[in-house]
Amino acid sequence: MGDARPTGSLGPRLAGRLTADLILRSPQYMSCIKYYEIDLRGNKIGAIENLGVTENQFDSIDLSDNAIVRLEGFPRLPRLKMLLLSNNRIAKIARNLEASVGHLESLVLTNNKISELRDIDPLSSLPKLTTLSISGNPVALKKEYRLYTISRCPKLKVLDFKKVKQKEREQAEKLYGTLEQQQQRQQQDGNTFEPGEGLPEAAAAAMDTDEAAAQAGDEEGANGEAAAAAKPTAAPSAEQLTAIKAAVANAQTLEDAWRLEQALKAGDMPSALARKEEEEQQRQQQDIAAAMDEG
Repeated sequence: MGDARPTGSLGPRLAGRLTADLILRSPQYMSCIKYYEIDLRGNKIGAIENLGVTENQFDSIDLSDNAIVRLEGFPRLPRLKMLLLSNNRIAKIARNLEASVGHLESLVLTNNKISELRDIDPLSSLPKLTTLSISGNPVALKKEYRLYTISRCPKLKVLDFKKVKQKEREQAEKLYGTLEQQQQRQQQDGNTFEPGEGLPEAAAAAMDTDEAAAQAGDEEGANGEAAAAAKPTAAPSAEQLTAIKAAVANAQTLEDAWRLEQALKAGDMPSALARKEEEEQQRQQQDIAAAMDEG
């Protein structure tokens, strides 16, 4: 066995966030497979962040037994070969992971919340992924799960601690086609909308449009009323943006989510939320008027 004695600081850990301080205080050691590893287990971490502090020093990062909900937030870590993420709450995997962890060979996602086959798709961009575990996730209960995963990750040698056989590769290709064929079909079908994705960018675009219109109105000068009438609807406030994000996350259908996203891109409040806000304002005014009458 390798030397398991930690070389990092052993001071108290700050639970809840993956801070630079927590990273610097966590144990670092040579694992039994001769990987230089950092132990970030059991800190109630909710999101992956601040890993740039590691300065790409580690072959393996252990983030097991936390509360992470999305596999995202990595800086560029070309040295990283193994990620251990068992016993988290991961339900979504970010696209374009190859740009940050493109040399990843082993990924352990045992006992998380991945539920749909399409949620596995982003892993197809990892060119060196040979070992993967998703057992203990709801998706692993689906009959077609194993062959689908093999079809999406053709370099896999081990899936859920079981060797991938040539017969399985042939069956996967027969059922789902090659990875290239799947990607072509996906492009023809168009990108799948993911609720909540792109909302900050859309809000920023709406605010930029509003600011540009305001500057144009100032340059016109004399006809202030006309400029105000021509000015697009103001971008959502921080409170409105929060409400829209919540509405998108709770949308029952893709159509509802799409309408909410389009309203945000246009800088408009969705009608249902706008009515709710107006009703709330009216109630507040009525309460103020009633209080004045009583006084």
